Amino acid sequence: MPRATSLHDAHAERGADFTDFGGWDMPVTFDSIREEHAAVREAAGKFDVSHMGEITVSGPDALELTNRLVTVDVSQLSPGEAEYGAITDEDAIMLDDTVVYALPESEEGEGEADYLFVPNAGHDEQMYDRWVDYREQWDLEATVENRTTEYAMIAVQGPDAADVLGPATDVDLFDLSFFDVAAGEVAGVESLVSRSGYTGEKGFELLCPWDEAEPVWNALECQPCGLGARDTLRLEYGFLLSGQDFDPEENPRNPLEAGIDFAVDLDHEFLGRDVLEGVDAEGPAEKLVGVKLVDRGIPRHGYDVQTPDGDHLGTVTSGTMSPTLGEPIALAYLPAAYAEPDRSVRVVVRGEAKKARTSTTPFLS
Repeated sequence: MPRATSLHDAHAERGADFTDFGGWDMPVTFDSIREEHAAVREAAGKFDVSHMGEITVSGPDALELTNRLVTVDVSQLSPGEAEYGAITDEDAIMLDDTVVYALPESEEGEGEADYLFVPNAGHDEQMYDRWVDYREQWDLEATVENRTTEYAMIAVQGPDAADVLGPATDVDLFDLSFFDVAAGEVAGVESLVSRSGYTGEKGFELLCPWDEAEPVWNALECQPCGLGARDTLRLEYGFLLSGQDFDPEENPRNPLEAGIDFAVDLDHEFLGRDVLEGVDAEGPAEKLVGVKLVDRGIPRHGYDVQTPDGDHLGTVTSGTMSPTLGEPIALAYLPAAYAEPDRSVRVVVRGEAKKARTSTTPFLS
């Protein structure tokens, strides 16, 4: 049976349709993907993202342990800052992507965590085990806790997000830069408020106690949104979806192939660093590239990408009809020469080769 978030009953009462995602029973729509997508692009929408994991790390070697397991230099984070990075193995293959929080000082103290990182849905146990295994292997002193079912996570996204969240919180939202994290109250509930998101819009992500999520959710007076709109929104900005745009078993990729060079700091030691140094020096043979269809059709995960002469180039990892652009868009790993925009390609849709062109991402300027 899939797990349910603490807001599941509230979503059901609102009339949400559900889907199994990463082992969680999650709302895919409340009204329609198009309506929810437009709300986020034009005003604001709220998402229950409590299916995301939360792992805390504390103790004398919490920094060293976490720093050696992610591609960003966590030592550069001050309390109250966060950063996006990848979790790679010894061969630099991405196991997951994540956000690492250096928790605000008000959250620290006796028995409190120093760092919190957010694995993707269904990866919390795997990443907990990974941190514990390497703690033992490297003989480090750190406490690692899987707190996925202790935290609810709610995102409010869109140009009006601050106007929606502001009246409900004592955190000065306008004092937060991108990826800043502050401790405060939301609807009277002690929470963490992060200036971050997965939609390309201005917005915030909130961490609050699992059993106190409902008053926080209800205080955000805007369109509720499901995973359907979350997917179209993130794809318009070319954001990765774990298990789809990369997968260590089905589609093993390193961060440079996946186009997240900005999330790799080769000046610090981490698992896979030496391999990535070589890839960086030579350049990846393939890169994740944006594709726009010229002909009618919708590109989907797994569709073949070819040259105009019918030679195989790669495979679509994510694709949809962009609600904002009204155009079919996709991501695909293609030879590096096709990473430049406006190269002519074909996408095979239901057996028919459709004209398409490569594009930079984000698809929205």
